[in-house]
Amino acid sequence: MYFVKVYVTYKESVLDPQGEAVKGAVHRLGYTEVEDMRIGKYFEIKIAKSDRPVEAMIEEVCDKLLANVNMETYRYEVQTMEEA
Repeated sequence: MYFVKVYVTYKESVLDPQGEAVKGAVHRLGYTEVEDMRIGKYFEIKIAKSDRPVEAMIEEVCDKLLANVNMETYRYEVQTMEEA
């Protein structure tokens, strides 16, 4: 079994309005040293072992569903889980 963490964020060239709103709130709290804030999505996925490479499967899921590849980028971490 595999445990996969997927992180999806806007590309650097895309304005992140939620990130800007949170950055403004952080500044109003007095943390003016914060220069940039980006908001993203986080997914945890458990995958049973199969003949398909887990990386290829995750990339397909991200490209087709989890990320808008025109505006967002993603990265993932794959961990092997011990089966009980």
